[in-house]
Amino acid sequence: MILICQNLRNNLQHPNEYIRGVTLRFLCRLSEVEIIEPLIPSILSNIEHRHPFIRRNAILAVMSIYKLPQGEQLLADAPEVIERILAGEQDPSARRNAFLMLFNCAQDRAISYLLSHVDQVPDWPEQLQMVVLDLIRKVCRSNRAEKGRYIKIIISLLNAQSIAVIYECAGTLVSLSSAPTAIRAAANTYCQLLSQSDNNVKLIVLERLNELKSSHREIMVEMIMDVLRALSSPNLDIRHKTLDIALELITPRNVDEVVSTLKKVMKTQSGELEKNGEYRQMLVQAIHTCAMKFPEVASTVVHLLMDFLGDSNVASAVDVVLFVREIIETNPKLRAAGYILPDQGCEVCSCALWIIGEYCLSLSEVENGISTIKQCLGELPFYTAVVEGDSADASKRPQQVNSSITVSSRRPAILADGTYATQSAASETALSAPSLATGSLTALGNLRSLILSGDFFLGAVISCTLTKLVLRLEEVQKSKTELNKTCTGALLIMVSMLQLGQSSYLPHPIDNDSYERIALCIRLLCNTGDEVRKIWLQSCRQSFAKMLADKQFNETKEIKAKAHISHAQPDDLIDFYHLKSRKKIKRDKLKSDHASSMIGASTTDNVTEVESGSIALVGSHELEEERGKKE
Repeated sequence: MILICQNLRNNLQHPNEYIRGVTLRFLCRLSEVEIIEPLIPSILSNIEHRHPFIRRNAILAVMSIYKLPQGEQLLADAPEVIERILAGEQDPSARRNAFLMLFNCAQDRAISYLLSHVDQVPDWPEQLQMVVLDLIRKVCRSNRAEKGRYIKIIISLLNAQSIAVIYECAGTLVSLSSAPTAIRAAANTYCQLLSQSDNNVKLIVLERLNELKSSHREIMVEMIMDVLRALSSPNLDIRHKTLDIALELITPRNVDEVVSTLKKVMKTQSGELEKNGEYRQMLVQAIHTCAMKFPEVASTVVHLLMDFLGDSNVASAVDVVLFVREIIETNPKLRAAGYILPDQGCEVCSCALWIIGEYCLSLSEVENGISTIKQCLGELPFYTAVVEGDSADASKRPQQVNSSITVSSRRPAILADGTYATQSAASETALSAPSLATGSLTALGNLRSLILSGDFFLGAVISCTLTKLVLRLEEVQKSKTELNKTCTGALLIMVSMLQLGQSSYLPHPIDNDSYERIALCIRLLCNTGDEVRKIWLQSCRQSFAKMLADKQFNETKEIKAKAHISHAQPDDLIDFYHLKSRKKIKRDKLKSDHASSMIGASTTDNVTEVESGSIALVGSHELEEERGKKE
């Protein structure tokens, strides 16, 4: 043991600064008083060494020794020495360690030093400022009455150079004060930190803002535009979290400004980057939510979103068309804005056709809807069987601009009379953009190519849409001639689809469900009853309106359920001390003092520390009986 102590003493006096510093750091982990006691003079001599590496480790060694059970006897004047060192120390790390020692071992001296240098705190190094914040949190939690003078120090540190200090200041403000001024200052600080380039920092700050939103929503509503600045980040997770926070802070006062910002962001998005399609989908959903909560802004966004119906991201286009469908149902004034046939897949086109079939009500709207569908389908029929003898005459006919391009099959077909015939089907037709009257959008979709590819579900949707339009035309069209002409044209389209579906041109024939639906539409147009008309023209829209009402009811129910969620944890401490009357508190204090004196006299019982307002656990039956007699 003597040799070990001698070796450590030699290292503490070694000319190499690194050996001294490492030895001092090693002594911080020792708890054997017999080894440390002979080394105390050497440790204290290193506190004033010329090298800062040795000084900072010597201060830590003093702190660890002073915190030992017998530390106050080994280093009785350690707080005075460290306080004197702190006053003249220049090294930032050494100053931090010295203040940390006072914070842990002599808190009154640390508070006194802090209050005497309040004006210099903003100029202190980052490490020292972090320890100051820890001291403030500890003091204010133990003594709430002194929060006022410390909050001024925290606010002064909000303008510090270090990002870590600013973040800790904001968190300290929120934990110590619920005053609107303090919360607003913390929220402003968090919003300023959103400009940092580190994505991890932004995600952490957004999480803190989300917590503030739950507890101080009124203040966070004022900061919504500052939060939306985080959308400039290219990271998709940051954008998603930002939109989630912003959507819960929307009010009638700021909804116009928020929607305007989202529209500007959406216009700047292009399809070049990989994640832009997913980001546009998020923006569409955000605008959709704003329009559902506040219908008055729907008219300002519906035209913008229609521009994204032909987006390369199918999910984004689906969100747009579903948004338009919901807006048209909930806002009858917007029904005259136009109807759509986008250049997208089956799901988008089917929804667009449903909108046309349900909400074309006037004569001009019905006629425009039917003509739009016909122009997108092109010339009929989709499939023709040309006899070989007539093929020469057909080849001599001049091709029209919008005629179909025929593709011969691999082998000829044998007709019923034994002659040969060549099967042909019309491929994709190049149609010029149709010019429609005001009140409907230009048909951008190419329904013909989708049907020729074998998508007969879309063909069934087209048939249902034409059936609704013809049934509604019977109510608004006075001319029977025009009505019969339109009905015949619709029947010709449906028959052509069935003919194409049963041909050998396509690798897969029409499915039974689509066939039955198209055949049903043909039968309805040939023989329509009042009951069937009511089902097709009213029941579908009523079912959709009921679905929207149920959806809104469920969303409202979820919001109310979230509002009732308790933020207290099952293992949170309950302080019964504050629930008692003053007389009972005094009586319990007398009982606790009596139990403490009895516990101190007993050596065989298992006892926990007794404090005012806490419960003492005594394992002896004799103590319980004696305390009962005393009471």
